[in-house]
Amino acid sequence: MDMAFLGDLLTSVADRGRALIGFERFAGRNRPIAQLCEDLLSGRGEASGMALAQAVLDAWERLDKAGRQGFFAMLQERFGPDHDRLGKAIDAYRAEPSAANIAALHLASEPRRQELLRRLNLAPGGTHVLVRMRESLFEAMEASPELAAVDGDFRHLFGSWFNRGFLVLRRIDWRTPANVLEKIIRYEAVHEIQGWDDLRRRLEPADRRCFAFFHPQLIDEPLIFVEVALTGEIPRSIGEVLSGEREVLPAQAASTAVFYSISNCQEGLRGISFGNFLIKQVAEDLKRELPNLDTFVTLSPLPGFARWLSATVEEPGDFRMTNEERAELARSPGEAVSLDEATRARRDRLLGQMATQYLLRARTASGRVIDPVARFHLGNGARLERINVGGNLSARGLRESHGVMVNYRYDLDEIEINHEAFATRNTVVANSSVRKLLRPAT
Repeated sequence: MDMAFLGDLLTSVADRGRALIGFERFAGRNRPIAQLCEDLLSGRGEASGMALAQAVLDAWERLDKAGRQGFFAMLQERFGPDHDRLGKAIDAYRAEPSAANIAALHLASEPRRQELLRRLNLAPGGTHVLVRMRESLFEAMEASPELAAVDGDFRHLFGSWFNRGFLVLRRIDWRTPANVLEKIIRYEAVHEIQGWDDLRRRLEPADRRCFAFFHPQLIDEPLIFVEVALTGEIPRSIGEVLSGEREVLPAQAASTAVFYSISNCQEGLRGISFGNFLIKQVAEDLKRELPNLDTFVTLSPLPGFARWLSATVEEPGDFRMTNEERAELARSPGEAVSLDEATRARRDRLLGQMATQYLLRARTASGRVIDPVARFHLGNGARLERINVGGNLSARGLRESHGVMVNYRYDLDEIEINHEAFATRNTVVANSSVRKLLRPAT
């Protein structure tokens, strides 16, 4: 069914619902949004429910920053669990721990705001508004951390509504509608797209691909997208991938697919994971399209490395480091540009060693791998393939990682084994050439 037609149909139902409940009679009375929410929860008719849901969302859209802060506080304080109902369910379960009483206890413990959000989702375009609503909730949580309970309900419901089974994978190319291409430019979060000509260089050539996940309720709004370069070997730098002077490779001649940029598009879906499904499905689709592809790798940033290295230079802890090495690593990336060739080579070797320490041995207080990009790919079953010093010499790359980039390799036959090793034992599966860079432990 055409999605525009479906949207018009839902709007017609909502309009009919407004007539059924005499909406026009009280719309001008400036009904409080809290009362509209109570009416929505107490109603039973689907048409009237859609109309009320639309009224709540319209009222929310009109709220200023302070009003939205108050709205979220209301959700927390007024629309939590029904304590009387919950108490009775607890007593019933204690008296008889039957399956029926367990189910009743589960229902009673659910905050009322979860059902409210479900009903708001019935409004035409409701899903999109709720995603934007969660974006505002993140801002509200900065002033009121206790609103994390409200966010927990959003995250719980979004985890179901944006289940992989509902997502649609679409290829993005130069023929994709302009409104979607504009969003690709805007949402690119790793390597900024410098206008339409740059976008065309990433989409149109035979050795370039881009894929995105979409949801049926967010028409023409990508959730996440990945940019892919088809190459003859594993690249060491983003410069060679994005160069406008490179020679275009016929797709059938490529042996390697390089995932060089993955961007989440909807801030309101933060914490809802799509990337693991995206990479695996794109790899499988590319393998079907181009059977000659036998290597699937990323060219990834190392965003936490510079911050960790700075702290480690100050307090080496368990990492062996001479005073000369500490002085060398204390240089800013700007200073390093003017070094002589021998000194720069020495510094590059040291950066490679420390990047390996950072990925294989450094851990957070809870024992996790520090780097978020590393956690993502290792958790998806990739292995650490190669450290590339000088892989990203942009201002951002030098600032965040001293220019270091990483190749993670997705071996389709080993993904599950690598995932289990990382998930259950926090083991980083790494190529032997990377492990050779490790320094002896103190």
